[in-house]
Parts: sequence; C-alpha cells; structure tokens
Amino acid sequence: MARFDKNTTLAQVSATGLVPLFTHNDLELCLGVLRACYAAGVRVFEFTNRTENSYNNFVELVKITETEMPEMILGIGTIYDAATAQKFIDVGTNFIVAPVMNPEVGKVCQAAGIPWMPGVMTVTEIYNARVAGAEFIKIFPGDVLGAGFVKALKGGPMPDAQIMVTGGVSPTEESLKLWFGAGTTAVGIGSQLVPKDVLAAKDWAKVTEIVGNALRIIKEVK
Repeated sequence: MARFDKNTTLAQVSATGLVPLFTHNDLELCLGVLRACYAAGVRVFEFTNRTENSYNNFVELVKITETEMPEMILGIGTIYDAATAQKFIDVGTNFIVAPVMNPEVGKVCQAAGIPWMPGVMTVTEIYNARVAGAEFIKIFPGDVLGAGFVKALKGGPMPDAQIMVTGGVSPTEESLKLWFGAGTTAVGIGSQLVPKDVLAAKDWAKVTEIVGNALRIIKEVK
C-alpha cells in the first residue's frame, strides 16, 4: 500500500519540479543514488523497472525509504501492463510512470488511489490519457518533440495540462530554462544526474551536488 496519497504526490511533483530516474542490478548503488538525491532535496524518485533485479530491489528500497527517508515519495517507472502495475502496487509504489498510454494501467492505479503518468507523443494521446484518468502526462521523448510542442500545447488546446518531460532534458540552466519556460510542470532526468564515472566511483557527494544544483536552477526558472 502506498504511504502517500495521490494529492500529496502530485503536489510534491509540481512543487519540486524534478523527478530523478534510476535503476541498477546492484542494490547498494541504487541506495547510494537514492540517499544522495534525498540529501540534495529530492522528494519524488522514479525507480525504473528495467533490470532483472528491479522488483526485488524496489521492495527493499520501499522498506529503507520508510525508515531512513520518510519524506521520499518512491514510485516505479517503465510499466507497460496492468499485471505488472498491480505487482508493484502490492509492494507499496506511490505512483506509476509508463512509456506508453495503456488505459488498463490507469484503471489499477485509480483503484489503488495513486497517480498514473503515461507516456504520450501526440495531442490525441494526451487527450485519451486524461480521459482515462491521468492527472500528469509524461511527454516522451522530450528531445524528439521539443519544447515548442509543450509551448504550443499549453498555449493552445490544453492550457491546464500537467506535464512532465523525460528524455533529452539536461540539468543545466539552458535546458531547464527552455523546458520550464515552455510550460513544463516537472522534468524527469536520469543518467545526466548520475554520470557513469561518478556512479563507478560511488561519489555520492557529487551526485548530491549535481542534483542540488538542478533543484536550485528549477526553483529560479519555474
């Protein structure tokens, strides 16, 4: 069961503006990244379901965040179907992010009272996702669609759409100013927050520095 209700999660995504994405087979590396992000001020974190150990690692991270990082809203990403969504709901995910728009995933999220953030690329997909119950829309891949798409969407047919852009967003002032200036509510960033060399060195202080700097920039440009 989720520790945070839907409104709390959505409000925190909007307030913070940054959702780090990460996964790894090594639980200790996952925990190191999670702790570093928490120390930087992150309160919403997407653990992606992309490795053979994703489920088991997620179960452990849920337990650890509850005791060590009580304000961290941990969710699962890269969910394609309702059965997988339910599997993670049963072990305490607070939200579900998907690269595709599958209404069946939306149904199980609604039943569990947690946010569902489906991935979309067109106005029709966005409309259908909202009809299916998505309060937050994931624009993916952001670098293919461009900030102009978000700006046109917010300035035209869907001014009230809550958008999280993932893919092609960098933790730099130039990139963040571009996306938030276009009307993005939040951004999802993965490997650029945790570069390979930094991860290999387990330089958690550097991760905290990179993430903290991104949060500072977002606060200035939102």
